[in-house]
Amino acid sequence: MTATLIHNNSETKHWQTAENVLRQKYPQRHHHFALREFFNFDSANGVYADWNESRNILVTEDFIIGLMSGLEHEVGPAASVVMYKIGEEWGRKDAEFFQNWFVKEYQYESIKQMQLPYVLEAWWWPCTAQGWGNWEVDLSEQKHGFMFINIFDSVVARTLGDVGRPVCHLYAGLFAGFFSGLVQKPLDCIEIQCYAMGETFCKFLLGKKDRIDAASFWQNEGATAQDIEKRLRSGDLFNGQRR
Repeated sequence: MTATLIHNNSETKHWQTAENVLRQKYPQRHHHFALREFFNFDSANGVYADWNESRNILVTEDFIIGLMSGLEHEVGPAASVVMYKIGEEWGRKDAEFFQNWFVKEYQYESIKQMQLPYVLEAWWWPCTAQGWGNWEVDLSEQKHGFMFINIFDSVVARTLGDVGRPVCHLYAGLFAGFFSGLVQKPLDCIEIQCYAMGETFCKFLLGKKDRIDAASFWQNEGATAQDIEKRLRSGDLFNGQRR
């Protein structure tokens, strides 16, 4: 499932009508967890819109398989990089949209006044509603330049099945782009554990470039997610150095 902002005037008219009905019904509610509360299905006009003023389209697992297979056919191993870049661009634009929406929706003076866990949950729960899976964020190592994100029920990994390698490059790019835009600092992300490798959930490492480069090196050398996490938490980088 994906979402894009509406720019066409005729389509916007249909969406605004649907949006007003939804907001009139729940004027003070911010957490629209029920499907029919977060989304408005306007079948007559062919519009599937959500609370955040975005138009959505529904896609099947065949779409995801076709997208991945098509990219691999066209660019080979570079398909993972393309998916990462798509996610990264999406994340950067979503960070800009979210910061404006968050202040407007919750009537805060500034997003910087809020606790980060609260802000992040406000960002991700609509993604959960859209079918991107539940998440868990570990901020305990944030001051050391990295953090971990767990994704449960990744739509990409669930669709592709057990292929023996990380496949959620779109998610990795999304996290890199969003958090870079949110904190206004360049951050990278890598998937160190994936449901498509037979694991129960997907695990991502987000952080400064040197942390991600180290994790990528260790992963290529056969290190597990647990190995990488242990080495990072202990402060080890290349050649056993500490930073």
